[in-house]
Amino acid sequence: MDLQLKGKSAIITGGSAGIGWSTAECFAQEGCNVGLCSRSEEKVQKAVSRLEGMGVKAFGRAVDVADGAALRSWVEDAAAALGGIDIVVANVSALGSGEGEEQWKRAVDVDLMHTVRLVDAAKPYLKDSDAGSIVIVSSVSARRPFGAQPYGTLKSALNHYGKGLAVELAREGIRANVVSPGTIYIEDGFWGNIERNNPKMFEGSLKANPMGRMGTPEEVARSIVFLASPMSSFTTGTNLLVDGAITPGVQM
Repeated sequence: MDLQLKGKSAIITGGSAGIGWSTAECFAQEGCNVGLCSRSEEKVQKAVSRLEGMGVKAFGRAVDVADGAALRSWVEDAAAALGGIDIVVANVSALGSGEGEEQWKRAVDVDLMHTVRLVDAAKPYLKDSDAGSIVIVSSVSARRPFGAQPYGTLKSALNHYGKGLAVELAREGIRANVVSPGTIYIEDGFWGNIERNNPKMFEGSLKANPMGRMGTPEEVARSIVFLASPMSSFTTGTNLLVDGAITPGVQM
């Protein structure tokens, strides 16, 4: 299936590793130019080089997404380098857990406000696109609380924000959707760390999933890229669970 992404331009926060990198790679495989950022300049430049090797334009910079001015500057420079912006993927998370006001403040700045600022900065470019699309990476934790933690709370807020964007921007030709991953295995990520340090918890999480396994970053990326593409042109305001059926209940 041709996703009609060739020559389009997408920007992704947290695009040098994990789900973000898999999404960047998937866009490039479809002929889509890619702008990305992460906290590591070394990882960013390595990712840019790999994307350029796939025959697309690529732009990257090390950015702390909690810094609103730096985030806006990156968006504007990415648009200049790529010739515009058609797609925005808000992927970064502080992975906030635990108690304490500083944890909450960081989670608000990174998970919620980075997404709001990213969309605001990119909106003028999306309005100029004939395929403007926003995808917010949330989590199944938004629907299933595991204590009073920042992570799930802020992901719930992002689900609400994404639905509001879809309604607000529909008449301007801009779509907004949410993708909610479940337990996704990344060797140097959260579940890789749990596997090494808490094997009992890891095994329990495997058994809890009806599919008997965890997902991969590539499986999430394919869902993000399809939802972002013109081939999903009448889908907006949805929350797509990519979770192997681990989330209980019926989503209404």
